[in-house]
Amino acid sequence: MEVVLIIAIVFGGSILALLILGSTVLMAIKIIKGGISSRNKKLEAEEAKIIQEIYRGISSLEERMDVLESVLLDRERKDQVI
Repeated sequence: MEVVLIIAIVFGGSILALLILGSTVLMAIKIIKGGISSRNKKLEAEEAKIIQEIYRGISSLEERMDVLESVLLDRERKDQVI
């Protein structure tokens, strides 16, 4: 019975070691090749476009705020003069 248990432990350990070694080699190959799949590249490009659109929107909002502030300040000045 002890012999079977020892064989099972050795066999299981060797399989586990092979799995770990194999996954490590696969990850190393993936990192060397570039690591980013074409799908991930497309997602990154789409995210970059969205971020640029948000930035443009914020810039136009800032310009609108400046215009509104100047309109309000002009009205206040006119009210103070009268």
